[in-house]
Amino acid sequence: MKLYSTTLFFMTGMALVLGQDRISGADFATRSEVLAQKGMVATSHPLATQIGLDILKSGGTAIDAAIAANAALGLMEPTGSGIGGDLFAIVWDANSKKLHGLNASGRSPKSLTLSELKKKGLEKIPSFGPLPVSVPGAVDGWFELHSKFGKLPMADLLAPSIRYAEEGFPLTQLIAWYMNRTIPFFQGREFPNIKETYLDQNGGQLPGEGSLYKNPFLAQTYRKIAEGGRDAFYGGEIAGTIAAFIQSQGGYLTTADLKAHASEWVTPLSVNYRGYDVWELPPNGQGIAALQMLQILEGYDFSAIEFGSAEHLHLFTEAKKLAFEDRAKYYADPDFVQIPAETLLSDAYAEKRRAQIGANAGVYPAGEISAGETIYMTVADQYGNMISLIQSNYRGMGSGMVPPGLGFMLQDRGELFSLQEGQANTYAPGKRPFHTIIPAFITKDGVPWVSFGVMGGDFQPQGHTQIVMNLIDFGMNLQEAGDAPRWDHTGGSSPTGEGPGAGAVRIESGISYQTVRGLMDRRHQVQYARGVYGGYQAILWDAAEGVYHGASESRKDGQAAGY
Repeated sequence: MKLYSTTLFFMTGMALVLGQDRISGADFATRSEVLAQKGMVATSHPLATQIGLDILKSGGTAIDAAIAANAALGLMEPTGSGIGGDLFAIVWDANSKKLHGLNASGRSPKSLTLSELKKKGLEKIPSFGPLPVSVPGAVDGWFELHSKFGKLPMADLLAPSIRYAEEGFPLTQLIAWYMNRTIPFFQGREFPNIKETYLDQNGGQLPGEGSLYKNPFLAQTYRKIAEGGRDAFYGGEIAGTIAAFIQSQGGYLTTADLKAHASEWVTPLSVNYRGYDVWELPPNGQGIAALQMLQILEGYDFSAIEFGSAEHLHLFTEAKKLAFEDRAKYYADPDFVQIPAETLLSDAYAEKRRAQIGANAGVYPAGEISAGETIYMTVADQYGNMISLIQSNYRGMGSGMVPPGLGFMLQDRGELFSLQEGQANTYAPGKRPFHTIIPAFITKDGVPWVSFGVMGGDFQPQGHTQIVMNLIDFGMNLQEAGDAPRWDHTGGSSPTGEGPGAGAVRIESGISYQTVRGLMDRRHQVQYARGVYGGYQAILWDAAEGVYHGASESRKDGQAAGY
């Protein structure tokens, strides 16, 4: 323990020594906010941001720009996104002055049953290969968003990505790092079409930072979608290629599964946190875990608790544990189970759960109810529309299953089903798996305030809660709220059936050793970890000044830009 503590102290000290000196703002902020009046785009890749900005300048809506940027990210950031995955979005519509939620997640194969999985001797669905592949919902999500809120032709929105896919673009440092670790992993498992899709079009070598990278297969697929619409993806040649390939690998996805897919418009759920309405989508995602955490934490006076202190992290971690036990028990596809969301988000239930928090780290059961890698972006336009959009293949690039000649990998979201009978998230044919990716939105007195998201699997509800508290409890600006040091609690029960357990608090180097010591005194296990704290983009609307504020933090390669 002495050696471990010394290492923690040394790392924290080095972080402070190597920090930059800013003239204004918080000392941990990497830059100031981006400010603009007409429109703002914040994505995890600068070229995708510029594509979105060009769409806005051409008269497109925020939704048009988000679709164009998402298509670019599927090309430029294949380690975290793509049309083999799912999509969720929250849209502020300036005309109706309402929030709209879109669940564009796909379902499990209808021909694959729980008993068939049991016959294979499985205790959990594998992380890779054909079995975790569910219907990819992103493309249908694009067209649902476009038909309701779009303005420019879909061909115009996909044209920039088609050009980059054919002519090439320079890989960023972070994506090159991920690709150099992910592609050899899949090649080592001898999955088909990895080399042909990701290497052969680029000299047959693993790409490095700054290397021009192409994906002509994806360009062809995008062109077919631009010309033929969503049916070009979910029917005909593309669907036939996907289904035939998965079945050849021992999987169960069929053309009928793809043809039957449909996204769902849903009503976002909210809680009021100190006068601000925080919005998330209902399950099968985990967004309401953030709302449950905020309901519990609102009962504490954080004006008297220092940011990053042991007390702050302790109360936060215990609230997370409580919410995540409920997440494991109750969150699932609402088409298959009744989710007690109203009770879970009620003041009375939050008070009951809050009363269980003590002075030391605890292990909790779920409450009793009566009766990666991911990309996130947000865009705002000159018309007053805003969109909070998140999209992912789940485990980085996904399942390892790359249909021949299409240029993308299929997701492995099906891994997140439980194979234990009788649970809310137990596998069933045609069911949507529990989902980790969640967009978020904050309004104030019925007016949009902040559209934001934080990437990173199970970290996402924790990241959302930290951002909300940073903005509201600790008075940080939009950039500071994302740059502030983060922490993550790992462990406890999971919707896949694991747990419970005490787990550990993983912290970034910006958290002081004094806090580490205080957490240890409260019987928390404390660890360092790399790359588990997500990435963040956000746009804030200052209604009084008529100005958009944009932010994108330094943990990834993102950029916020406006005009």
